[in-house]
Order: sequence, then structure tokens, then C-alpha cells
Amino acid sequence: MNINKMFLTILMISCFTTGMANRVYVHPFNLFSFENISCEVIQNDDHQQVETVHPLTPLQDNTEPDPRPSSTGADLKNLTQRTAVLAELQNSLGLRMYQTLSATQKNANTVLSPKNAFGTLVTLFLGASKKTAISYQQLLGLSRESDRPGCEYFMDGHKVLRTLQALSSHVDESRHEFKTLVWSFVHKDADLSKDFVRGTQDFSDQSFVRAVDFLQPKEAEGQLNNFIQKTSGSKVKNIFTNVAPETNLLFASSVHFKGKWKYASDPNATTEQQFWIDEKSSVQVPLMKYFGGHMYLNDAGRKCSVVRLSLSKRTYVMLVLPHEKTSLEDIEKQLRTEVISTWNKHLKETHLVLYLPKLSLTAVTDLRSVLSKMTVEKYLMGADASFSRLSSKENFTVDQVFNKDVLEVTEEGSEVFQRDAQTSHDRVLTFNRPFFFAVVEGNTNAILMLGKIANPTI
Repeated sequence: MNINKMFLTILMISCFTTGMANRVYVHPFNLFSFENISCEVIQNDDHQQVETVHPLTPLQDNTEPDPRPSSTGADLKNLTQRTAVLAELQNSLGLRMYQTLSATQKNANTVLSPKNAFGTLVTLFLGASKKTAISYQQLLGLSRESDRPGCEYFMDGHKVLRTLQALSSHVDESRHEFKTLVWSFVHKDADLSKDFVRGTQDFSDQSFVRAVDFLQPKEAEGQLNNFIQKTSGSKVKNIFTNVAPETNLLFASSVHFKGKWKYASDPNATTEQQFWIDEKSSVQVPLMKYFGGHMYLNDAGRKCSVVRLSLSKRTYVMLVLPHEKTSLEDIEKQLRTEVISTWNKHLKETHLVLYLPKLSLTAVTDLRSVLSKMTVEKYLMGADASFSRLSSKENFTVDQVFNKDVLEVTEEGSEVFQRDAQTSHDRVLTFNRPFFFAVVEGNTNAILMLGKIANPTI
């Protein structure tokens, strides 16, 4: 499938899910491009002037977040259409990255925030050379073909990041916490692109850009990890290791989703049950009982059961349980945005008795490592990547990039479900083997968090 056909498919899906099917088709790139955009010559990259910030705030001087950029009326232009399209793009990339992660963590729990990964890549795009920026746009699904050799079109990364933050605002309205923090640590003698600094602010709820003396690497490592721990309220600890004296830039971001079920579990019905890690081994875990009418689908073709549980009017969790004797790996290979859309369309309200382990996970993802397994790392951060727009310093490198994702869903609910007693006709579904989950903002169908529970005891 060529790029234009792929974009058309994406936009058609997003328009369908948001009720905009009658709108005129707009190429996704054009939704996130500059006004009066023109094709840029790649060879001119080496002569580009970079407007920088210097000196940067020293690490020890200030723990307050950097000032926030002011929003403009332009942020609201085509916002509904932009959020719908961007949700599809981040979902698609998030599922691909999850499949890569899960394949390397076969017996471990996995959690990933598509927003965190997508936003990090767009922020780094702002500092990439034109040649490297092309690779970023292709991975993000936001490139536009040019009929002129050596000439390319480039998106407005700030518009993408502000749209990404607009997706988060929908979650805030539902009274769940969905908070993004970003830290950038730069060598004390270097400057940093204003464009990049503003991008860290567009991407996050709070951002911190600080200058560090990396010539004393062990001391610097302790100082910046302590800084992150303090500014994150102790939610992010010891994220950076093996800091080298020649370091130019360290980047870390944290997304924390904290919510609770719309309907509470029955506290008197929680029972210790076996959770089968594989066909031969199991662990004892507490499984909570959720009883009532829920959206449900038995997908016989894909050999799995799908349940949608509400967190609020606008946010829900989709749970995918493989049928017995079907592995989660078989389900994961089929995970695509169109598959999830199909599940959503065919779910029907069903009286269910659910037994479910606690849904709380934390993970730190080395983005460079994940991208290397997707065979694109060298073009984005590795040997073939250039960040000539990130600093006026020559051969400026992005040395470490980490995403921390925290998911907490509490057992208590915001409402009490009113229903007659359980009957023999209720379908019983026990999540006692590895399963997939996705936390979704229902207005745009943007996946906020996704992952798997392979062993609830770890």
C-alpha cells in the first residue's frame, strides 16, 4: 500500500469513528503543516542558522518547571479533525512498538503509552537535520511526497505536539489524572535550540531543561536522578545509568495515568485464584469480582474474548483474553487499529461476571533499544542520525532517551452498580491467564496506555 493510500485509509477510519464521514478529505500532512508551506532543499541543511537558548539553567539552581508557552487561537483550528487523525497515527505506531516490546518481554508484564512515545519522537524531530527529520516523519506517518528530487516538505512539529496535548485534555475532563513530565539535561557548555525547548513545553504538563557538568559523570548521574525524583514527587527514580563525560543530551519523559473503575468491584467477593503464566506453571493472585452489564464480544475467528469496562463517560479499558489453548502471542500478531475498531463496532451489552487482577503497572522503556529492534534506530538516533538543528555545537548527539509509563487503576469505583442478584444465565469470564489491555479515550479513540498482564505477581 503506498503512502497516500495509507493516509486515506487512516483518515477514513478516523472520520468514521468521530462522525465526520461527510467532510472533505484533507491529507493528514496538511493538517499539521505550516501556513504557505514550500518544498525545502535538503542540501541547504548545513547552512541553516539555529536560534538557541544560552546559558541554560544550571541543574542545582532551580527545581521549578520551565515557563509554559501561551496558547493561541490557531491551536483550535481544525482541532476536532486533527485530534481524530492524530489518534489513529499514534495508535498505529503505539501498537507496532508494543508488539516489538512484548516480543522481547515474553514472560513479563508490559505497559506502553503511545502518547509518550509519539510525543518524544516529535520533540526530537524538532532538533533533527532535514535528512534525519524525513525518517522521523515517515515513522510517524506524517510525510508528504515531493516530485522534486532533493526537496522535501516538513510538518509543524509544534502543531502536532499541541494536538497531542489536546487529547490529554479530554482525559482531564473525565477527572482522571493523565500527567506528562519531560526532562532534558544538556552539557553545561552547550546551547540548545529554542524550537526544541518550546517543543518540550508543548509536549508536557511540566518540563525541565537543565545544564549539567558531565565531565564528572558519576556525580552528574546522581544529581540528575535526584532532580528527577524530586520534581516527579518520587514517582520516577534512577532512570539514567552509565552517564559518560562526552554526553551532550539526556532526555526522559514520564506519563502517569491514574484512574478508577466507573463501577466498584465487590470487596467481599475478591478471591485467591490460580493465574496460569503458561500451560505448566501458575501463581496464586487475588482476583476481584466485577458483576453487571458490560460490553462484550466473543471473537471466534481470532480466538479471544473482548470486554470493554468503563472508567468514566469518556474513558474505558478494553480487555482481550485469549481463548483457552490460544496464546497471547497469537492475538498480539493481529493487533491493528482496524481490528480494534472492528471489536468496538461489534461489542454488545452482556450480563457478565468478571474476575480480574489489579491493573497497575510501571515500566521504563529505552526508546533507542526499541527502535533498534524495529530496524530504524540508526536513522533516528544512531550513527546515521544528525541533530544539526538541536544546538550550534557541532556533532551534537542525543545520547539516552527513556520513556517511563505508569498505570494505576484503583479497585474502588466512582459509582455503585445497581443490579439484581447474579443468575445462572450470566456469562463468567476469568482473567486467569496472560491478557492484553488498552486504556482508551472514547471521544477520539486515542489509546492512552496499552500492554499485557503476563504475571500479576511481578
